[in-house]
Amino acid sequence: MISFNLICKNDHEFEGWFPNSADFDEQCAKKRIECPVCANRNIQKALSAPNIATGESRDAARREKMQKAVQEQKVVMAKMREYVKDNCDYVGSDFAEEARKIHYGEADERGIYGESTLDEAKELAEEGIPVAPIPWMEETKEH
Repeated sequence: MISFNLICKNDHEFEGWFPNSADFDEQCAKKRIECPVCANRNIQKALSAPNIATGESRDAARREKMQKAVQEQKVVMAKMREYVKDNCDYVGSDFAEEARKIHYGEADERGIYGESTLDEAKELAEEGIPVAPIPWMEETKEH
């Protein structure tokens, strides 16, 4: 596997892993690579310089890169939260019960979200009911 630093048309940088350079070129040409921040498919390899930094500057660069990655993930999670809120019904603590009703045809099929216990989620999965936990970050106001 080979790792490339990639960048989208909107200047979001991210990392991609590929079996080889030719595989990257093929996926890129077919627009199969997508920016995890904005879903843009206009992707290219980012310029990368050889790392000859000292230990201290290398640590600072890693911290900066990590902070940027965390911020980008917050943006992605906020977009996911908004999508779910706009397109799914909130069923609160009745999630497991409502998911079963939908799965067994006792309620209209639709996207739902809410809360369940870990045991309830395991039981749903064992019944073949497709559920997935999602990270839910509350909205924050930037100052």
